[in-house]
Amino acid sequence: MPRPVICIGAALVDELFHTTTELLLSTTTDATITKSAGGVSRNIAHQLALLGVPVQLITAVGNDSDGDWLKQVCTSAGVKLDATITRTGLSGKYTGILNPDGSLYTAFLTNAANHLITPQHLEKHIDLLKTASYILADANINVDTAEWILNFSCETEIPFVIEPVSVPPARKYKNANLNGLHMITPNEDELPVLCSDKAFFTQQQVEELLNRGVQNIWLHNGKHGSALYTKEKSISLNAPSIEVVDCTGAGDGSLSGYILGKHLGKEAIDCLKLAHTLSAEILQVNGAIATHLSQEKLLGLVSKYYPE
Repeated sequence: MPRPVICIGAALVDELFHTTTELLLSTTTDATITKSAGGVSRNIAHQLALLGVPVQLITAVGNDSDGDWLKQVCTSAGVKLDATITRTGLSGKYTGILNPDGSLYTAFLTNAANHLITPQHLEKHIDLLKTASYILADANINVDTAEWILNFSCETEIPFVIEPVSVPPARKYKNANLNGLHMITPNEDELPVLCSDKAFFTQQQVEELLNRGVQNIWLHNGKHGSALYTKEKSISLNAPSIEVVDCTGAGDGSLSGYILGKHLGKEAIDCLKLAHTLSAEILQVNGAIATHLSQEKLLGLVSKYYPE
């Protein structure tokens, strides 16, 4: 039986306000609203499950109607929740305000319960963790939990990936032990806060993380594409030119595509092509998940965006 990808981190209710006119402060702006299941780790788990990858999600939700709904959405997609926590209280919510072009203006995070995902909780589910092909965590989890997972990864040789999410959670990892980490996936804003003030230029920041023991640094540069750095080499890939509808979840989808490529045994450049293809598809729909794609359809779309 294929080994699952285990995703650890946030599961949230996403409420997105899509403004129809330019945002002005201290006044009313017309908007439409969409509600969907979100959270970085949850999004990745959901997308991977839809693409035929076995996946477990370790997260924390409330015992409210939102928590019940989040669990139902996950299980319907094929995500297993064997080690997920249901706490007394409200589920977490992400409220995003989007510009008319689909880009993010600002966002709010409330009632997230990621602090409940502790080393002690993971220790209780260590037999499940040992079945993983990859372990992926978003930076919303506490640093001590991430360092526990990293120690577990080094002992078991199960690759561990950290997705920084955004600048505030990424900043927590500036002084964290990252020695032996398989991969970290920052964008241009997140990379500097992971590093010391001495590392001013991008290349210096990449080298600092490599010297701290990170094996792969996948730097996302938005519409300019991405680059994958190791001590031995770097490879880069342009992003397709598309009409953006909604930016939510594009980064999550990109990582889902990369992990799918690894699951299928593909080389790094082909994993990047899959990643960019899935991200491009997500950018052209509302919400963080490309529900219209199967694994077969996604694989077929790579040649559309990256013709030989």
